[in-house]
Amino acid sequence: MGFFTDTSVCIGCKACEVACKEWNAVPEDGLDFTGMSYDNTTGLGADTWRHVAFIEQRRPLGAQETGAGRAPVDLGMPAVGRPGDDPDPATLGDFRWLMSSDVCKHCTHAACLDVCPTGALFRTEFGTVVVQEDVCNGCGYCVPACPYGVIDKREDDGRVWKCTLCYDRIGDGLEPACAKACPTDSIQFGELDELRGRAAARVERLHGEGVSSARLYGADPDDGVGGAGAFFLLLDEPEVYGLPPDPVVTTRDLPDMWKHAGLAALTLLAGGVAATILGRTR
Repeated sequence: MGFFTDTSVCIGCKACEVACKEWNAVPEDGLDFTGMSYDNTTGLGADTWRHVAFIEQRRPLGAQETGAGRAPVDLGMPAVGRPGDDPDPATLGDFRWLMSSDVCKHCTHAACLDVCPTGALFRTEFGTVVVQEDVCNGCGYCVPACPYGVIDKREDDGRVWKCTLCYDRIGDGLEPACAKACPTDSIQFGELDELRGRAAARVERLHGEGVSSARLYGADPDDGVGGAGAFFLLLDEPEVYGLPPDPVVTTRDLPDMWKHAGLAALTLLAGGVAATILGRTR
């Protein structure tokens, strides 16, 4: 089971953020105006398991993709200038927001599982990755292991926290709180194979409407993390949304590293034994 997030219909209402906090009793993490954006949470963390990113872009009018046969629409977005200055017609309609509700990716090959020494992180029967807070010892090994920077420590208790994909809800046949609260169905929950088929059809439709930049992110089971349990339809490059363009499981080289370390140790041991034997024969 997993999420398909269609960012092309996200309106930035943040209902998913609120629903996630309410259902999971996630603490309030600041309502301050950042000065960078209308987004007041800025990113995923121990106290933000769902984060709606507001990406403001200024683009030349001719570079906008508006769909086949559709004229650009001036949204009347405010500009910075001196009072009384006439707006430059060439700049009208060149502002857009890309909005995306980000979440833990619930990787098929999850590095956080590989490095957890206590078994606090486990794979559920739904294929999702969950932290057992009563088992977590706060070692923090999983924090740098996550290729997406999702897992985070909570300052007041030192343990790590992240999205559980509402493990308690889906176990009772309910959809996760964020998907339930989303008014535009930007967040869709279901079986991954069915969601991937739905997402591919959505991308094909957008391409047919002239939105050639639409692409899927995290939907490929052959990618560096074996496919994400939460994948996205994006309207720009992944880097624009703060996502790594080619994520890989950070523990993929551990077997080779241990093998090389073992060979080096055996070589040193053999050298020591050989030196001892030669010393005795002399």
